[in-house]
Amino acid sequence: MNRPSSNALEVTVTELSGKLKKTVEDTFGYVRVRGEISGFRGPHSSGHCYFALKDERARLEAVIWRGQAAKLKHMPEEGLEVIASGKLTTYPGSSKYQIVIDNLEPAGAGALMALLEERRKKLGAEGLFDPARKQLLPFMPKVIGVITSPTGAVIRDILHRISDRFPVHVIVWPVRVQGETSGREVANGIYQLNQIPDDGSSPLPRPDVIIVARGGGSLEDLWGFNDEALVRSAAASMIPVISAVGHETDWTLIDHAADWRAPTPTAAAEKAVPVKAELEATLADLAARLRGSITRLREKNRSDLRSVVRGLATPDNLLAMPRRQFDEASGRLGRSLGNRVQVARTRFNQGGNRLSPASLTRLIGHHRERFSALEPRSKRAMASAFQSRQERLSSAARLIRPAPLEKQIQGGIQSLNRLEAQLRIRVPGELAAKRERLERNHRLLNSLSYQGVLDRGFAVIRNAQDTPINDVSSIKSGAALSIEMRDGKIQAVAATSAQGSTKPAPKPTPKKQTPAKDQGSLF
Repeated sequence: MNRPSSNALEVTVTELSGKLKKTVEDTFGYVRVRGEISGFRGPHSSGHCYFALKDERARLEAVIWRGQAAKLKHMPEEGLEVIASGKLTTYPGSSKYQIVIDNLEPAGAGALMALLEERRKKLGAEGLFDPARKQLLPFMPKVIGVITSPTGAVIRDILHRISDRFPVHVIVWPVRVQGETSGREVANGIYQLNQIPDDGSSPLPRPDVIIVARGGGSLEDLWGFNDEALVRSAAASMIPVISAVGHETDWTLIDHAADWRAPTPTAAAEKAVPVKAELEATLADLAARLRGSITRLREKNRSDLRSVVRGLATPDNLLAMPRRQFDEASGRLGRSLGNRVQVARTRFNQGGNRLSPASLTRLIGHHRERFSALEPRSKRAMASAFQSRQERLSSAARLIRPAPLEKQIQGGIQSLNRLEAQLRIRVPGELAAKRERLERNHRLLNSLSYQGVLDRGFAVIRNAQDTPINDVSSIKSGAALSIEMRDGKIQAVAATSAQGSTKPAPKPTPKKQTPAKDQGSLF
């Protein structure tokens, strides 16, 4: 059965979607919606931001176009409760309605504080606020970098304070200190100042310390200094950073990441440089103290030197004891030399007594006997060794085959010939050496013998017992004497004794003799 036809006008889906879009935009127009951001994953590759606003019962799709997103003071963050202002429209492609946001702000100070606390905990957990990583500020920097607005009162206060205390080179890096781009500009300023090389190759000198400064304001005005990128840039800076944002009661996240936090920009300038006048006064005081110390030390040393000089002995006192020791040593030296000479003379006389003709004669005779005994023994030993080698060769010849035996016999014969030649050379040499030594001893005996003295014109007088007479007192008158000269002996009788003589007998003039060629000394 056919249904009755309707009087409603038929429209296409596109037409219906267009009418709905126009109705929604005309009815609601510009709206402010409060809700929690959900599904935000950062800007799209196109630069647009897509997310949703929700509360306990409903959900509203939202979009921020790329051009408008760059102008926002607060970028959307997941879970943040915000108040979004914009136009309500539909998206026919998916039959959804959405809000196109023109402005976005946190839903009250409580939301900002909650977001700030959450971000502080997050960055603190990463160790960006750890006091152990903070750097020490230089005591006397040569260059100071200031990141702030170039037109505000803050830069004038900082420059004036630095000029009054200690004029140094100041580099001003201009940034906006309020607005949606302030955090990124300050972070970029810190990064760029760190990129200046310190080898002098850049026209700008590298700063020794960086001051990030801004005047006071509300939480919303200072929100750019809570930017996460700015906090990370300050924490990663190789140049020490001084944070001077707001008044003493204003705290931002860069205050936690900076190496030192100043309550005001003026306090930051005072912390960055010392007072030149105070340094000059301190140096003058130290110089005066140093001069006084040197003067006192010199006087003390002079006084000590005088005391030491008074305590020192005179040269005569110092040399008295060494002089006495020298005199005593000189006396002992003379006596010691005399004793030494006497001991040497006694030893010499004893040695001369041992070198008597009789002892030398016995020694020469002993060596002559040994030499005479060794000569036949050496001949017999050589003959015995030769005979022993021949017998060994003969016995070996019966045990070895003919061919090697001939070689061994020839080798043995050659060895025997070499031994015989060596013996013929060495034995005459040894005999000649011993004969030469015997002749030297014989010449020495002749030189020490009293016969040599007789050859020089002296005579030996003996008594009847044939004992040599050494002094006149032992001769009696009428005593028979024997006088031995070089060529023989004569008999004589003493005319007077030593007691009865009143005039000494004239000494015979010895005949001048020519010493023999081999005549030696008695000593």
